[in-house]
Amino acid sequence: MRYSAVFQCFSGCPGQWAVTELMYTCPTCGGLLEVVHDMDALKDKSGPAWTKLFDERYRVNQWPYGSGVWGKREWVMPCVSDDEIVSMYEGGTNLFWADRYGKQLGLNDLWVKLCGNSHSGSFKDLGMTVLVSVVRKAIREGKKIKAVACASTGDTSAALAAFGAAANLPVVVLLPRGKISTAQLVQPIAHGAMVLGLDTDFDGCMEIVKRLAEEGLVYLANSMNPLRLEGQKTVGIEVVQQFGWEVPDWVILPSGNLGNASALYAGFKMMKELGVIDRYPRLVVAQAENANPLYRAFVAGQKEVTPIVAKPTQATAIQIGNPVSAPRALRALEAMNGLVEQASEQELADAAARADATGMYTCPHTAVGLAVLEKLRAKGTIQEGDKVVCISTANGLKFTEFKVRYHEGQIEGVNSNLKNPAVLLPADFGQVVDAIYKRFPS
Repeated sequence: MRYSAVFQCFSGCPGQWAVTELMYTCPTCGGLLEVVHDMDALKDKSGPAWTKLFDERYRVNQWPYGSGVWGKREWVMPCVSDDEIVSMYEGGTNLFWADRYGKQLGLNDLWVKLCGNSHSGSFKDLGMTVLVSVVRKAIREGKKIKAVACASTGDTSAALAAFGAAANLPVVVLLPRGKISTAQLVQPIAHGAMVLGLDTDFDGCMEIVKRLAEEGLVYLANSMNPLRLEGQKTVGIEVVQQFGWEVPDWVILPSGNLGNASALYAGFKMMKELGVIDRYPRLVVAQAENANPLYRAFVAGQKEVTPIVAKPTQATAIQIGNPVSAPRALRALEAMNGLVEQASEQELADAAARADATGMYTCPHTAVGLAVLEKLRAKGTIQEGDKVVCISTANGLKFTEFKVRYHEGQIEGVNSNLKNPAVLLPADFGQVVDAIYKRFPS
């Protein structure tokens, strides 16, 4: 294939390296790496020619183009051959028109990108298909990899374990013990991964897995590895595609480790440089108030993010105090005229209940995004006629305990203002009728 992608230093140090090299940081400065594409080669097609090609491939039953990621393979990882790709038909997820919920907020054009409608139930599948495929390629080239590993708050471990199992790769996941849902814990166990529950938080798990990778014991699969971001950037491309290649006004993204903010920007940047779009949407990064290092830096006007110790939050997947991709996220915010806002535990819990009552079923992380949307709409920052997309990062079914506790009024420090507990009755027709009339008197 005439297209190519390589690693290079995010900060601009000289040098480029093959994406199959077992490296995660710049050998000169120790900073982050990024994947860069030969943009001159990609300009051999016009913007309309690219969109026509991508539309022809969208959701087809032809390997590997049915994948929302590999249907855009030239823009993602062109060096990977068909028989090296490990795919679960990821992407192509519903762009849900949140009509009733949006009207409650005074919005006529609100959409929720349901990235959790994916194989392992989260957007992490989009990045993991790329990373695991490149690992398979690296092994075929003779690289020695004992196992692929990640630190996780649940969704990354599920995606890595699933794709690793499909590729017959050994997988090790490090989880903060007692801090993830049962559904998230059982996924990597079911897929045969080695699951290590550690007495620490995500940041503590991350420090250990980084050291394991530095000593060559594992291949690192966290979003510090820029291969993940190549798959995740297709979310933004796919949203625009689903709008007939038109750009929304706002994209709201709940984020913890902040890789997804950079990935969204990368997708929009490629579309703009290759003539598919002529402007960016405004980016909003939504953080839980209990895990908000980017928000603190943003409101203080700082150019760097200072790590904090994240407090417990219902949005466990973004309970991260030392986000690896903070420099990438800051660049994305600057380029996309972005904002950062936070949501309290009360705000996110009520936002989830409000959205669910209109037919959605939101994970607590998506609820952070929706709570931030409600705040920005109330302030008038987001206008009535704006086209708004909120990225839903995971399937609500992974977080049943959160839903149950809210509707039973059992989340500490949160008033269940919109709770709807089950009505428990004996098997008596009259009492059932009375209960129905009490609930619906007219």
